Amino acid sequence: VRDVYVPKILTPTKGDTWVIGQKRNVTWDISNPPSQITNRNGQIYLRKGDRTFMNFTLASGFDILLGSMEVEVPNVTPDCDYRIVLFGDSGNWSDKIRIVASEATTHSHH
Repeated sequence: VRDVYVPKILTPTKGDTWVIGQKRNVTWDISNPPSQITNRNGQIYLRKGDRTFMNFTLASGFDILLGSMEVEVPNVTPDCDYRIVLFGDSGNWSDKIRIVASEATTHSHH
């Protein structure tokens, strides 16, 4: 019997703010992995509202048992209903986070 492994996302947490272009760590709980994981090839996607953006990955091709992956915050429309989606065996998504434009792109300081 193969177990479906759906590790819980630890970060980002609810209400976190991610700035476009910055590097952020996505971490997940790997404390109780099953002995037989069907698919250890992890992928991280972005989700907004009830739609996951499958056309681009924030990260892919990593071992789901790593427990953490650095991603670059994508250049998306700033909003507060984004979630991070972790795919391995099965999908699991984070609480809602806010993505904002960086200061550099919104204000020019002279």
